[in-house]
Amino acid sequence: MKPLPEIRLETARPALDARPLEKRVGLIALATDHTSEVDFRRMVASERIGVYVARIPYANPTTPENLRKMQPSLSAGAALILPDEPLDAVCYSCTSASVVIGDAEIEQAIQAAKPGVPVVTPPMAGMRGLNAFGVKRISILTPYTVETSRPMAAYFAAYGFDIRSFTCLGFEDDREMARITPASLVEMARKVTHPQADALFVSCTALRAALAVPGMEEAIGRPVVTSNQASAWNCLRLCGDDTSRAEFGRLMTKPLAA
Repeated sequence: MKPLPEIRLETARPALDARPLEKRVGLIALATDHTSEVDFRRMVASERIGVYVARIPYANPTTPENLRKMQPSLSAGAALILPDEPLDAVCYSCTSASVVIGDAEIEQAIQAAKPGVPVVTPPMAGMRGLNAFGVKRISILTPYTVETSRPMAAYFAAYGFDIRSFTCLGFEDDREMARITPASLVEMARKVTHPQADALFVSCTALRAALAVPGMEEAIGRPVVTSNQASAWNCLRLCGDDTSRAEFGRLMTKPLAA
């Protein structure tokens, strides 16, 4: 073996940027989630915006009781995302848990670890997305059971939306929800959208619905807002990115409503 070379310490320091990337988006995903991280890499991450992910424990089936059990993990999950460094937004990527736990409670838990950070939940982003279109009469599609869907209906009704139809698919396992094909979501949108609804909201971050948005909008001739698409849009706008991305649906061409 040849002798190792002398290791010389360079005394001149290289220049440092303020941040490796200009903007930082934190994503808190479920341990079982197959879809959110992939969607955020596709729709949010760029040379300017970094997406940083933490996963928290979750166990199926998707019931209100199991969803509520994630609340104590939210602060710890947020704290693991670039510890002691500020973020420009944090998204908790579970629609059904957000309506069960409550937006305010989620914000409080995340801001306990990341003080002052803007917090996005998928139902909140969905509501803002629908408001960006100025619609009130909507249809809703979820993959959940009836029991898990009820809080979702109550959430949107509380924000003044006129729910003309609400359809659920009866799935209990979010890993199976992730296997629903985008093409079948297009056909389902055509089937379940009420004639008097001005838009369709498709709930669940496990669904690969963001990929199906253009097809769904073409099928029903109206705007479609989905959990991951709306969350990505909301986070982009919070980062000051107003780029129009029509390939992800009409919402991605809209500014964030006041």
